[in-house]
Amino acid sequence: MESLFDAAEQDAADRVAPLAVRMRPRTIDEVVGQQHLLGPGAPLRRLIEGDAPLSVVLWGPPGTGKTTLAMLIARSTQRRFRELSAVTAGVKDVRQVVEEAKRALGETGAQTVLFVDEVHRFSKTQQDALLPSVENRWVTLVAATTENPFFSVISPLLSRSLLLTLEPLSDEDVRAVVTRALASERGLKGEVTVDDDALDHLVRLAGGDARRSLTALEAAAGAADHVTLELLEQAVDRAAVRYDRDGDQHYDVISGFIKSIRGSDVDAAMHYLARMFEAGEDPRFIARRLVVHASEDIGMADPSALQVAVAAAQALELIGMPEARINLAQATIHLTLAPKSNAVIAAVDSALADVRAGRTGTVPQHLRDSHYAGARKIGVGGYRYPHDFPGGVVAQQYAPDPVVGREYYSPRGLGVERVVSQRLAGLREVLRGDRGVVPEDAADGFRPRCNPPKPTPDELKQKDVPG
Repeated sequence: MESLFDAAEQDAADRVAPLAVRMRPRTIDEVVGQQHLLGPGAPLRRLIEGDAPLSVVLWGPPGTGKTTLAMLIARSTQRRFRELSAVTAGVKDVRQVVEEAKRALGETGAQTVLFVDEVHRFSKTQQDALLPSVENRWVTLVAATTENPFFSVISPLLSRSLLLTLEPLSDEDVRAVVTRALASERGLKGEVTVDDDALDHLVRLAGGDARRSLTALEAAAGAADHVTLELLEQAVDRAAVRYDRDGDQHYDVISGFIKSIRGSDVDAAMHYLARMFEAGEDPRFIARRLVVHASEDIGMADPSALQVAVAAAQALELIGMPEARINLAQATIHLTLAPKSNAVIAAVDSALADVRAGRTGTVPQHLRDSHYAGARKIGVGGYRYPHDFPGGVVAQQYAPDPVVGREYYSPRGLGVERVVSQRLAGLREVLRGDRGVVPEDAADGFRPRCNPPKPTPDELKQKDVPG
């Protein structure tokens, strides 16, 4: 695709183009969102308005304006625009575009903007082929990717480009895009009206993707001049989820989700998770709740639960949606089926309550820092090094006087905590001087595992653990 953006040709193309293409911004001031890149003095605005031949990598979710921004960079000074899709282009195509750009630059001085969509799909060899043109500025490369470029773009190419991160459009941004499309001469020219609840659903369907909302609007507008919620649902074949991210449903659904995990009902948990996905809930919010729940309601009963939740959150940042829905679902299932214990949150909150009530006291003398001259003279020292004693534990006071003997952590005896409770009992006896050394079985018995112990028949009767 090569163009100098002739206005007449653009208008002719618009008459048959999809609504999302027709409504693509033609000036920087028409762009909705991404103000951190386009505000006064922001890097991308300086690049567009200053005509600097600087290559950029645009990283962001679909429908956030990557292609639009590439075209604006080209249109700003009528530079040649060439587009390659990493899905279909090969090394030969890359080299051909670069040769054309070099020839145009040498013969007429015309600069070329090369837009590479989905650059993460290029192999290392294909990306290597771009390096000379970027380094010598034969082209201004604008590479777009939905995946983390630190994993998907080779380091030499990334180091020669300016990395700009695009954010998902807010609900207000999407609403502004749809409203503009309804009124614009390039859009629906005011000939179509949309009910408020249908407009709300369009915004929810978008999930921060302007192109998705315009595609759905065009599908509904093709059926009638007045778009209702029912018509919109039929047009896009997707039922409206009664869910307001800023209202009661937001809190009700996440509450149902967490309580279903806590109650070990995996089917209910998956239902609420699907509702949040369909409603366009921020997946990072879901991931954060899973990480909290892993320690709050499972804790040491299955120490691997926190690892799984954190891994799902990291996977979300790495690959994004919709693929990360699978990782979040796996974490939800793991946490739901895990044995439950609130002993961790109970321990820390109990300790906090004592501190806030003034039960602090001074650190015992033998535990204080003694790495300075004169420490012995003021009574600091006498610490007994645990590794010098059998079992690696020795009786001595660790807690300040006001809380000596206080027991904050009380394992519930489910899952791995059944082993932890045995270990803890032996440790406390030794630390208080009631026993000489930790028994070998107690010292070695605590082994955090990915698979918690099978519940005993008594535990199954409690119905706290999936059978």
